Amino acid sequence: MKKLFIAAGSLMLVAGFVSCGGAHGDDPGRAYMPDMYYSRAYETYGYNDVEGEWDSLAKRGIFYNGLPVNGTIARGEVIPYHYQSTTDSGRLVESETFKSPLDSVAATKGAMKEAERLYLVNCGICHGPALDGNGPITASGAYLAAPANFTAPNIKAYSDGHYFHVITFGIRTMGSYASQLTPEQRWWVIKYIRSKQGGGAGAAKDTAATNANAVQAPAASDTTKK
Repeated sequence: MKKLFIAAGSLMLVAGFVSCGGAHGDDPGRAYMPDMYYSRAYETYGYNDVEGEWDSLAKRGIFYNGLPVNGTIARGEVIPYHYQSTTDSGRLVESETFKSPLDSVAATKGAMKEAERLYLVNCGICHGPALDGNGPITASGAYLAAPANFTAPNIKAYSDGHYFHVITFGIRTMGSYASQLTPEQRWWVIKYIRSKQGGGAGAAKDTAATNANAVQAPAASDTTKK
């Protein structure tokens, strides 16, 4: 009986070695689904010519470059302004009509706490914790032009759309913060500023809600100003 077990074990061992390769040990065996195992490598947004398909489309008068359709909006972004003006100053004026989607959203304590954090991280260094334009960089004298004082009547009079435009595209010595703050976070920062302004004349202009049910509290971010 013992010899029988030894013989069976030896046979199984030999069969295992044989199944691992062909005559030269370089046969990987059969792929169960070769079309998936040996998948074709495609380049993102690149046209992948498959057996003359490019020429075939061109001959049929079909233009295709693999890029997103014109007007495509990335997830989490906002629909671009439909500007009539061709100048920066003209577009800034047009932005006054851009309504905040948070107009009728009740801000919870947690949401405003996060909005305050976003303001302090990204805006407070110049505009100051008290919103008076006297942040650490301003006090150091590094900038000749003083940042906007959000407590000043003329600055409070600007609409939320104006604020959003400036945060998105920058103005004068202030650069764009579109890469630091998502569109939703920008609106929450503006809502925080309004809460410290006591509303402000500009806030009174923007009472119409455009998306009352789709906006939630901003997600926490580790964004810091460089």
